[in-house]
Amino acid sequence: MIAFLRGILAEALPHRVTLDVHGVGYVALIPLTTFDKLPQPGNEVTLLTHYHVTDRDHTLFGFMTTDERDLFRLLMDRVSGIGPKMALSVLSGMPVAAFKDAVIQGDVKALARIKGVGGKTAERIVLELKDKVGVVDAWQASRTAKGAHDPKQEAQTDAVLGLIALGYKQGEAIKVVNELTKKPELDTADKLIREALRSMG
Repeated sequence: MIAFLRGILAEALPHRVTLDVHGVGYVALIPLTTFDKLPQPGNEVTLLTHYHVTDRDHTLFGFMTTDERDLFRLLMDRVSGIGPKMALSVLSGMPVAAFKDAVIQGDVKALARIKGVGGKTAERIVLELKDKVGVVDAWQASRTAKGAHDPKQEAQTDAVLGLIALGYKQGEAIKVVNELTKKPELDTADKLIREALRSMG
């Protein structure tokens, strides 16, 4: 699996980038939210990646933030009928925070306005994310924590969501993150996720 790429941005199009990594050109499909954060071509950039393999092709997807990649994976893994192209469309059509709020509030109309989604898919997104693995409960807790400006709680919630997006069960993710937060040096979501992955093998 390719976790990330760091190299020189050789080409940037709204839905695709080419990265020069030590003389090798990697093409990655990206959402518009990532495109908006890219530097000018010729500058160094780091992309978090998802490597998608099917019988017909191998495709690399790139993201500027962990939240974008986590949501991309969550949509593919937890919502029936959504593949990588649709997940990319969702990210392109709405920032991650706005998407989470729409699902929390059951705002099907807002989701249906995303290009390529439509009413039925929007309904399925809300229904299946609410019903599966407590994702919406975690998002709600995250939003509450952010309103209370509790960085520790924010990091815990984001770490749990990151592990869920990687395929771990919610209960397992909560248990290991709660244990790890006893270590004061693990004070960010990224540190918690890395340590959790090591401890869970």
